[in-house]
Amino acid sequence: MKTIDKLLSQYGESHQNSTNKLIHWVCVPVIMFSLVGLLMSIPFPVDKGLWSNWGSVALALALLYYLRLSVPLFMGFLLIAAGLIYGNHAIWMAWDQSNLYLLGTSIVLFIVAWIGQFYGHEIEGKKPSFLKDVQFLLIGPAWLLHFIYRRWNIPY
Repeated sequence: MKTIDKLLSQYGESHQNSTNKLIHWVCVPVIMFSLVGLLMSIPFPVDKGLWSNWGSVALALALLYYLRLSVPLFMGFLLIAAGLIYGNHAIWMAWDQSNLYLLGTSIVLFIVAWIGQFYGHEIEGKKPSFLKDVQFLLIGPAWLLHFIYRRWNIPY
């Protein structure tokens, strides 16, 4: 069994309840989006551009992790990463290029989404997987993407 299959299986053990799964379909992408926004709001040593920010740096590192696990998942996350950057950049532009407003928006989204996640695990009756192993913070998004791949018959 491939490493990605083992990780997805382990992650899935604490995500059996249909309500918890639904909450994850909403909250995991919101957490990803808000985390990128939080990182993008931190001043970067190079002029602020679409790709020159701490969010892009973090996503590049995450993409290397996904590339190590699965090339098809890496390709999917490449598109997702671009969407996360563009979406947060749009918020930044809408707030007159203010890091403070991007930060505030991201903090609110981040907190609300994590409350949702913990509520889902309360319903599930199991602790979040990342409490056992921090790498499951990156497996959560892959777990969602693998369902999309399976539905579209894309090997991962």
